[in-house]
Amino acid sequence: MLKTFDLVLIGVMTATAAVTYTIKHRAELKLEEVHRLEAEIKLEEDTIDLLKADWALQSQPNRLERLVKAYDDELQLQPTQSTALVHAKELPMLKSEVPVPDVTEAKASAKSATEASAKSATEANAKGAALAGATVTTKAQPVPKPAPRAAEEDEADEIETGSVE
Repeated sequence: MLKTFDLVLIGVMTATAAVTYTIKHRAELKLEEVHRLEAEIKLEEDTIDLLKADWALQSQPNRLERLVKAYDDELQLQPTQSTALVHAKELPMLKSEVPVPDVTEAKASAKSATEASAKSATEANAKGAALAGATVTTKAQPVPKPAPRAAEEDEADEIETGSVE
């Protein structure tokens, strides 16, 4: 009985050693990957710093002034007028301050826009045919009504404004 127990313990120790080695090996691989990623991050940070320094050199006012003078005939640049600048009060309102559009107004305006476009298309066809010398009789055709939509779709279709937050 003692020999069997000893063999079981030896087997358990061997399995434990194998699992420990596997865990240690995986941890070393992960550590190598962390070092590699840190090196890539450092390289990217150095590249960003280099590009910032290059941008600072490229956008120096003296350099830009020399380029403007050198290419004045081709570019024909003019100084910016002070009236062309935007003041803070002229900026669009914040997104949170934009009034919520009324859904019934939006549907009514969409319907009238559809009817107007159908009418203008009919008139354009009549004008084109009249220019060609043909006689045209136009008959008002009904505009198909859109299928009713679920409330969830109405909420999803709300138009977002281009305001600055």
